[in-house]
Amino acid sequence: MSDAGPVLVVTNLDDPTADVVISELHDRGVPVVRFDSGDFPHALSVAATMTSNGVEGTLSTPSRAADLSQVRSLYYRRPSGFTFPHLDEQDARFAITQARYGLGGVLASLPGCLYVNHPHRIGDAEFKPSGLAAAASVGFRLPPTLITSDPDTARAFVKQHGPVIYKPLSAPLFRIDGVSCTVKVAEVAADDIDEAVSGTAHLFQQLVEKTADVRVTVIGDQVFAVRIDSDLLDWRTDYSRLRYSIATPPPGVAEALHAYLSHFGLVFGAFDFAVDRQGRWWFLECNPSGQWYWLEPETGLPMLAAMADLLERETR
Repeated sequence: MSDAGPVLVVTNLDDPTADVVISELHDRGVPVVRFDSGDFPHALSVAATMTSNGVEGTLSTPSRAADLSQVRSLYYRRPSGFTFPHLDEQDARFAITQARYGLGGVLASLPGCLYVNHPHRIGDAEFKPSGLAAAASVGFRLPPTLITSDPDTARAFVKQHGPVIYKPLSAPLFRIDGVSCTVKVAEVAADDIDEAVSGTAHLFQQLVEKTADVRVTVIGDQVFAVRIDSDLLDWRTDYSRLRYSIATPPPGVAEALHAYLSHFGLVFGAFDFAVDRQGRWWFLECNPSGQWYWLEPETGLPMLAAMADLLERETR
């Protein structure tokens, strides 16, 4: 890997966070190649060979080209999926699989590249049960949590640990009357649980009687903690009602954050905690591709510089 090598930024067209990171890298004179893997193959091509030194070859967009053996870092954000609309269903399914394991495999195998984060490690960390188990193992405080498809077990859990909330294990978009929506976090009573629970897996968790939330963003070695005050069960439902202030993690939390990321092989993570009336921090989740830049203008924390330092692979 050469110090003059490019940073690859893999994301979709509409990504304001990637925009500001790329602008900062350009200001530093760091070459950047941005692309969406969903543009393959109509506006993105790859030619890679496997050698004793690892992957060699070229990745090309309409305006840029990257030497795959010289990539200094790869910032994996939120690329769109592969699509082949000109093919019938069977051929498209085959082509998507080849693209995923072909282009995806090349991008996951770059020699000497720093991944922020590695796409395979992101996939591992996105499983909520894995994240909760890892959080417990590094010493975070967890609310009692149940994952089940059994209605009777769910009702018994709610009666024992109420008040309880339901949280989706993943949050894919779905459409209602043409509007994109996600499943919201919501409080649930035992009487709300019916046989529909048996249709798939569900996550139930004891409600933390919180006074605030904390978003902790870890970028390399740096930890940025922001307290979020609101009267919302889920602060992400209405950003206009949020108030921000810089927070100091309790003793041992910073070490546990890094231990958690190390468990999954990550160098970046957006952690969410609930703070109770005793000031205790309760782990809720870690998003390995979470948003973070909107907090810098609100707090003045130098998060953009930290991310650019990490991708540039420089200590400033």
